[in-house]
Amino acid sequence: MNATQAAAFLRALAVANPAPETELLYTDAFTLLVAVVLSAQTTDAAVNKCTPSLFAAAPDAAAMAALGAEGIAPHIRRIGLWQAKARNVAALARQLVERHGGQVPNDRAALEALPGVGRKTANVVLNVAFGAETMAVDTHIFRLGNRTGLAPGRTTRAVEDALVRKCPPEMLRDAHHWLILHGRYVCKARMPECWRCPAVAQCNYKDKVLAPPAK
Repeated sequence: MNATQAAAFLRALAVANPAPETELLYTDAFTLLVAVVLSAQTTDAAVNKCTPSLFAAAPDAAAMAALGAEGIAPHIRRIGLWQAKARNVAALARQLVERHGGQVPNDRAALEALPGVGRKTANVVLNVAFGAETMAVDTHIFRLGNRTGLAPGRTTRAVEDALVRKCPPEMLRDAHHWLILHGRYVCKARMPECWRCPAVAQCNYKDKVLAPPAK
């Protein structure tokens, strides 16, 4: 897609979902950071089942550091990679206390220096918690960018850079949520539900599924 077509694609998603938000449960930048770290290779729904009890036990970085990996683990056993995630969350909490006064930094380099935090997680936190105009590319957005022609790329960074280039500046902050929710619920991995896609007219996917399968 060229920039004009890409903008039309995003505007169609915006009309369908004018106030997009993350589906992760959180109350502040710290709980958002932890929820995003826990969501790696796991659904938001699964994370949301675990975090209420975890955040009740440890609502801030100091409490989470005190809880430690052994205390975190029982709360998150239902999600994938829970052992490594428990260690990472405990370590990032300690680092927040030791280096940032217990506060989540509004800085990409500082965020990515935290255990378990990569570029995608940093982008989500910067976008949602601090209002930055970032584009976090997960598996849904990577698939959607390549499938639709919106932002083809061999790596998540290539797709991210293409989306940032093509997205109108005033839409960039919300574009991450439009795209991830669209990829999660409409432009699905196994079979895209093109028949209910608000941006189907702008999509370049050649094998559009324009009718639901017969029951």
